[in-house]
Formats: sequence, C-alpha cells, structure tokens
Amino acid sequence: MTPLVQAEQAVLGAVFLAPGQLDRLSPWLRPEHFSRPAHAAIYAAMLKLRADDRPASKTEDAGPVPMSWMTDTVTEASQHTRGLTASYAHSLVAACPRPEHAAIYGRMVLEGAIHRSVAQHATRLHQAARADAIRGGAEETVHHSHVLSDVLADLARRWGGEPRPVAPPASVPPPPAHPQPVDEHLLADEEFLLGCLSARPQKLDEVVGWLHPGDFAEAGHQQIYRSLGALHHRGEPIDQLTVLWETQRRGALADRTLDAERVLRICDPSAFAGSAEYVGEQVVRASLVRTAAASARQVRALADDESLAPGQLIGYALHALGPLEEVRRRWRIATGTQAEPSRAADQTAADPPAARIEAARSRSRPHLSNTAPAAASPAASRPAVLDRPHRRSPS
Repeated sequence: MTPLVQAEQAVLGAVFLAPGQLDRLSPWLRPEHFSRPAHAAIYAAMLKLRADDRPASKTEDAGPVPMSWMTDTVTEASQHTRGLTASYAHSLVAACPRPEHAAIYGRMVLEGAIHRSVAQHATRLHQAARADAIRGGAEETVHHSHVLSDVLADLARRWGGEPRPVAPPASVPPPPAHPQPVDEHLLADEEFLLGCLSARPQKLDEVVGWLHPGDFAEAGHQQIYRSLGALHHRGEPIDQLTVLWETQRRGALADRTLDAERVLRICDPSAFAGSAEYVGEQVVRASLVRTAAASARQVRALADDESLAPGQLIGYALHALGPLEEVRRRWRIATGTQAEPSRAADQTAADPPAARIEAARSRSRPHLSNTAPAAASPAASRPAVLDRPHRRSPS
C-alpha cells in the first residue's frame, strides 16, 4: 500500500471519528482528489450528508459520534460504487493515527492529486502532438497545451501560490531525450522554403518576425536560415555564393553540418517558385508539434518525481512549457489567429480566498487548543505556502 493510499484512508477515518473536520477540509479538498474510486465515493457521501444537514454530520470533534454517521455514509456511497461494507469503514477508522490531523492528511491527498493531474494532462498533450504530427495539423496540440497551462495556473493558486515559471536546479536531471523521426515531406518543405527565400530575399521581411532558426528540424537548414537572416539584417546581397560564404564563416562547413554542394543546391534560384509564407507556416506548425511533444515529456517526468513538492512541480512544469509558449505565440502571428481566453483567472476569482489559504495548506504542526492567540503581525497575517521554491539571488 502506497503512502498516498494510506493518507486517503487516514483522512476518511478522521472524518468518521470527527465529522467536524469537514469544516476544515471541504473548502479545498474535493472527491476527485482521491485516487481510489471507493475513497472518492465515501468522501462525496460525507459532503452530501453534511449538505443535507444530517444530525450525525454535525457532531463536534469532542463529542461522541453516532453509529448512524458511518452507516449512512456507507449506504450513500454504495449507490455510486460497489463492494463497500461497514467493515471497510471500520478499517478506515483504524487507519487514522490521529483524527485532529485530518487537515494534514488531506494536504497529502491534495499533493498526490496535483502530481496525478499534471501527469494526466501532460500525457494528453503528448498524445495530441503525436496525432497532429501524423495528420499534419496543430489544433489539438494548441488546445491541449492551453489546457495544461490553465491547469498549472489553477493548481498553483489552489495550493496557495502564484503560477511562476522556475528553472529546476542542476540536481534535478532532465528527462532522457527521445528524438522523433522527421518526416521526409517536412525536410522537403524546409528546403523548398530556403530556396524561395534565397531566390526572393524580399520575402524575408514577411517571415523573420515569426520564423526562427530553431523551427527547422534539420541542423543544416537551421544554419542556412541563420545565414540568410544575417545577410538580410546587414543589408547585404543574397545569392548562392553569399549564402555559402556566410555558412562558412559560421563554421557550418568546418563542422560538417553542411557541404558546399548542398548549400548551392538548396539555394539554386532556378529550382524554386512558390509561396514562402505558406511553407513557412507549415514549418512553424511542425515546430509547434515537435516542441509540444518535448515539453510534454519533460512535464510528465517532473510529475512522476514524487520527491518534488507541489510548488516545485508547478514552477518547474511552467518553465518546461516556456519554449512551447514561445512557438505557440509565433504560430498565432503566422496564422493570424487570436489567443484562446484563459479560464484560470475566472476560476480563481470564483474560488473563495479561504480555500486557497486553507489548502496551503495546514502546516505540519500540532493543533494547539486552549491557547491565547498571539498578537498578529503583518507578516503573520499572510497565508503560509508550503514548499514554494526558494528564490535564488542572481549570481
């Protein structure tokens, strides 16, 4: 049994023993945060009985708990999942070390839910990118990348922080690279585009704002586009020979990335005629899909690392999505499409502030009772956020 399952059992057992704990849990802990369907059904039943004003659910922590609280919960939960018995409810009670620590156990459940949610959405983005790569589209990739960004922003605020990209330290190894095979048609499109730009350099004015060297899948094509861009930026003539000379100056011939014959063939002005803008859009589209797959793999690897606290996971995942967001922005410029409206801000506005504060979520400290509260200071009045990544001073 994993620690997460034990935490789920403990928080449910705590509510069976002290129904008043629902007041602390219900603002931020939801049934979908539980990994096991039976646990989600039991917690949903507890919330429903509480909402229906069942007398047993109103028992204070210090008072005796009626047996009907357990039996009514199991009866309600059994309508949504099979196999629940009173004996399992008793096992949940036995699994709870201390009922007064229910908020701490709930925080553990929420941590597991954050890791699980990030992993699921990263997997969906990766699947969408692979599907778009096969059918030559980008719509599903753009949609799921937007969804993942919104999910990370919403989870950050539910945890009690703000969605900020944070570069992982050197101690967090990057996921292993899995380069995807490049379609031959895409390589042909890239060569065609470079030939168009070499033959008609004025077309560079129309693509340099949204087409970057990194959008080309092949290293030699990247070097030729860099050479074209450099000549264009300096206002120098562009033809087969000037491009060849610039690639040599950049070391692309010396390191065998390119050879002279290949550069001259790609930049042959007599071999190309077509729309540079349209082919450029196809190159950026392929770059978007390729970057999305790589970012999704990084986010999934981070989500699978159980040692990362939620604040760290969210910050590192947002950083991993940075390159994808940049390509997505340029794709919108290339195609003239508007950005999708973000749902994260609307969801945040709908959440009560107490939900964010509570989820931050109960520090692991003993519950002090019969103690006079200390004078509040401005610093103490701010909600504490667990495991938020420390900022590093610039070196």
